[in-house]
Amino acid sequence: MKPKRSLWFVLAAMALVGMPLSTAGCAGEVGSGRKAAVSPGEMPQDGTWTGVWYSELYGYLHVVQDGNAVVGKWMRPHRDRWGEMKGEATGDLLKFEWSEHIIDLVGPNATKSGHGYFKYKRPPGDNIDDTFSGEIGYLKDEVGLPWDGVKQRQMKPDLASIGGNGAAEVGGGEWDGDNDEKGKPEEPASPK
Repeated sequence: MKPKRSLWFVLAAMALVGMPLSTAGCAGEVGSGRKAAVSPGEMPQDGTWTGVWYSELYGYLHVVQDGNAVVGKWMRPHRDRWGEMKGEATGDLLKFEWSEHIIDLVGPNATKSGHGYFKYKRPPGDNIDDTFSGEIGYLKDEVGLPWDGVKQRQMKPDLASIGGNGAAEVGGGEWDGDNDEKGKPEEPASPK
């Protein structure tokens, strides 16, 4: 009976600190993370990660590629979370680190992070849209949750349009900076 009770306490403690329960009993895997079993291939002719990619779950992912370096940002469709990624492209394979921030939430659960990969694809045929398929994982894992996207035509990436500085307007100004509001403050009125 004691081993079962001890295991229950360990699992409860892991859940409280936000550690994925899938790592329970896998001490060897926790340090290195689960890796994707994918290999780079050739990038399609004139293919580039630069662009705006759409996913029903993650919304519009704005990506800019400079050589092998790739950065991107996204805003979820419900506008409750935004994320950022940076990584390196090798052929048609992009491996990256990511973090996603919950809007208006402060504390250790406000940001999740991990690793991931995307594989660039060009379906056969004429007048088709490029796509990617991949996964993201939490912490050191790069697998776990699927993420597919379709490259949007006639949309230019705008990384500056997504994100924030983490500060919110509190009491008429940024709590961690100068007050940006215009006008002269009113004098306090005495209570009646």
